[in-house]
Amino acid sequence: MQEVWVLDDEDNIRNLMKRYLEKEGFAVRTFSSAEDLNSALLNNSPDMFVLDIMLPGQDGLSLCRTIRQQSTTPIIFVSARGEEFDRVLGLEMGGDDYMAKPFSPRELVIRVKNIFRRLKQAEDSPALKELVYDNMVISPDKRKVIVDSVDLNFTSKEFDLLYILAASPNRPFSRQALLENIWGFDYEGEERAVDNTVKRIRKKMHEKGARPRLATVWGYGYKLDV
Repeated sequence: MQEVWVLDDEDNIRNLMKRYLEKEGFAVRTFSSAEDLNSALLNNSPDMFVLDIMLPGQDGLSLCRTIRQQSTTPIIFVSARGEEFDRVLGLEMGGDDYMAKPFSPRELVIRVKNIFRRLKQAEDSPALKELVYDNMVISPDKRKVIVDSVDLNFTSKEFDLLYILAASPNRPFSRQALLENIWGFDYEGEERAVDNTVKRIRKKMHEKGARPRLATVWGYGYKLDV
């Protein structure tokens, strides 16, 4: 049984999410503070997190940063703040989805199921091959990008984006296609998450002297020139 940990400081919202998720067969553990969740992580970990952003004490974004230092477990953010900046920031920091309050608990269940389905499809897909371009090696087994024997230390989303481009070298991908393939949805405004992820990839490649080039296709998207 897949386990989902729900973090929200509002009792009614936390209990509503728990009830709907349990009705769909998920095991659910709830927390009212990031500090309580951090303590629980010392002994166990879930298959997915649902994190409120605005919390007393440590907020959901900083908790996400902590989780991402040691885990790629899917994270869905929920927040009363639905501004584009918050959505993009949540995605950039490693979130897999974002829902603005108030939201339908049925929609939350659908999004949780969709993320688990994508993970299952990835597990069942044929093994991805290692890609080598000039002095850069992209290893899907180790999820590492190596330039001249140096690990570029990519995040999960950075690796996924680069691998999609590298698997079809010199082919342009639209921002919308990259957003859909990596984050699993296409919402207006979140294309900035793609742009900012590309900026971080470029910086890491440039600092280590990678000779392949991540090029902008103006008005459309990106490609990897090799």
